[in-house]
Amino acid sequence: MELKDTIKLMESKDFKDRFRAEYHQLKIRHEKLNALLYRIENGDLNFKPKCSYELLRTQCIVMKSYLLLLEERAKIESIEL
Repeated sequence: MELKDTIKLMESKDFKDRFRAEYHQLKIRHEKLNALLYRIENGDLNFKPKCSYELLRTQCIVMKSYLLLLEERAKIESIEL
């Protein structure tokens, strides 16, 4: 799934669809940031990020925590992700 694939879910009147879109968008962004961190760690990046590695890593950790919170909420509210 790509971000563009979540557009219809974001525009839905059903909060469960919008919730799914939020979850999938965050998951996609987290995976991309995690991949960037991996490339930084391995010296396989063709540019130098303006942000420090530590800041990017902290962002990634927070995003993962948010994903886990959304997953817990989805269970409670019976929202299939």
